[in-house]
Amino acid sequence: MQESLFRIFHSGAQNLRCSGKSVSPAIAVLLLAIVLLSGCTMVGPDYVKPEAPEPEKWLESTDPKIQSKETDFSEWWAVFNDPILNDLIQAAYQQNLPLQIAGIRIYEARAQLGIAFGFQYPQTQQGLGAAQVNQVSNNAPNIAFADRYFTTYDIGLDAAWELDVWGRFRRAVQTGVANLEASIADYDDILVSLTADVARTYIILRTAEERLAVARENVKIQQRSLEIAEVRFRAGAVTELDVTQARSLLRGTEAGIPGFITDIRQSKNALAILLGKLPGEIDVMLGGPGLIPEVPPEVAVGIPAELLRRRPDIRFAERRLAAQSAQIGFAKTDLFPRFTLFGTLGFQTSDYTEESDFNDLFDQDSFTYNAGAGFNWNLFNYGRITNSVRVEDARFQELAVNYEDTVLRAAQEVEDSMIGFLQSQDTVFFLADAVKAAKRSVDLSLIQYREGLVDYQRVLDTQRDLTAQQDNLVFTAGSVGQNLISIYRALGGGWGIRGSNDFIPASIKEEMENRTNWGNILSPAKLEYPPSQEVDSIFNYPDW
Repeated sequence: MQESLFRIFHSGAQNLRCSGKSVSPAIAVLLLAIVLLSGCTMVGPDYVKPEAPEPEKWLESTDPKIQSKETDFSEWWAVFNDPILNDLIQAAYQQNLPLQIAGIRIYEARAQLGIAFGFQYPQTQQGLGAAQVNQVSNNAPNIAFADRYFTTYDIGLDAAWELDVWGRFRRAVQTGVANLEASIADYDDILVSLTADVARTYIILRTAEERLAVARENVKIQQRSLEIAEVRFRAGAVTELDVTQARSLLRGTEAGIPGFITDIRQSKNALAILLGKLPGEIDVMLGGPGLIPEVPPEVAVGIPAELLRRRPDIRFAERRLAAQSAQIGFAKTDLFPRFTLFGTLGFQTSDYTEESDFNDLFDQDSFTYNAGAGFNWNLFNYGRITNSVRVEDARFQELAVNYEDTVLRAAQEVEDSMIGFLQSQDTVFFLADAVKAAKRSVDLSLIQYREGLVDYQRVLDTQRDLTAQQDNLVFTAGSVGQNLISIYRALGGGWGIRGSNDFIPASIKEEMENRTNWGNILSPAKLEYPPSQEVDSIFNYPDW
């Protein structure tokens, strides 16, 4: 790298001597030192990934239902063995609009990174040209024998290059790379949430459908009880109180049905939006009422050490931290002088003499140039720059604490979901036995009521208990599935579904290409860029 820079500099110095002027050796040495220094100096801290606390084992790892072994969570929903759920999640991955927005942000981050790369090269490279007609005032001084009317023509190239002596632009590239990686992690985090939300909403739908079926079954039972009470009342065996109590229980059970129907419709609407569809457009896909998907007897949750690698929100927090670390160095470069190389070359002529006109513009005698170097240094800024560095450092520390907090909360979410999953299964076991006993109680109370052995209050109590226990059982059975979904979500499962696929659909990519020249940004050779630690040389460029 240094040899190539020396050859470039030496060639430029030779060109200046060819035009009849020589470059001062002291200036040449100074310029060469500046160029070489710009390739090896970077102020500010170099980013080091922080250590984060992680559990050695899960608290519930001793439970036989929890398997702490490495496993693939890319399509965790397959454990429910529900083809409709599989289709819903695949459709959501292809069509979800917030996910597409996150994908577009990745291309925005790529373009921003391209801007950062561009600043490493000469920042000003402008073509110049002008044609001027000049009329000098008769009263202007020192023009008694001059031509007061003349035309000038000039054309050339102007360039200026602020050298990256202190790593200012390389730090900006590091920030851009980290922001790009953060945008990819954010996309994966949204994908994790999307797959979990689809599965959770699907469980809610099936739970509401089962609760509706249970309510309708209990309505039938209570209608028969009402009929028995009415018959006995007409026969004079009981008072009207039995009839009114039976009717009250029946109407109360019927009153819960509209709520279940509302839950079903709202769940379907939510699924439609997650799939990027209008409400009602996926009803055919969902089919008729179904059962709550069964959970497997054992769940593989992986090992705690994998959590930091798998959770996209942890990667997002860490990449934001890396981007902010580079911003400290970027701000710190303002404490040092900025060195700039500049120059202009071109052709200029004028018709103020009989020998000169526009046709002479590109003659050798019309050639003109100037070149030089300069610097500027904010010596007296009254602490503004130093405090700007402190601001960036404080933001870095905030993100460092946030990263640690993200890791801790991730571990909490896994543990919370595990205990919820295990205990809800135990609850289902007890409730199933309670429902069995409640059904038997209803049968016995009706038989005894027909024979006049008990009053209607006993029937009323058993039927009310059966209705509550059955509804509680179905609701808790649904919560088992939801807790299992929460486990996979907390483990960061689901984002692996994207594999090597692109981040946006081909239709959106085509629309963007038709509107704007995106070059290779929309279709790079690789989806992700190397870690920002590798961005430390004077020139870096992505594959686009």
